[in-house]
Amino acid sequence: MKSTQLIALLAMAFALNVSFANSDELSDGEIKKIDKTSGKITLKHGELKNLDMPGMTMVFTAKNLDQLEPLQAGDKVKFKAISENGKMLVTEIQAVK
Repeated sequence: MKSTQLIALLAMAFALNVSFANSDELSDGEIKKIDKTSGKITLKHGELKNLDMPGMTMVFTAKNLDQLEPLQAGDKVKFKAISENGKMLVTEIQAVK
């Protein structure tokens, strides 16, 4: 393998590693509305880097309903969201104290 090919492969591997590391970051948000029965949560959020999405207010579905139990409207939160089969899912969420 030529050294230029090796350098290119290493650069691509580094770029992929950086993007995966950033996907684990939690985003800031504020709960505007929450329906614990249906698992729907309306969040006003900052930029979602892993989804390349600017800040806005939108409805998500909680992947795990138990995570919503201690939360209420008005809470400031840190959360992680993903897009799965066209649905926006919150996979992790915690109140900021």
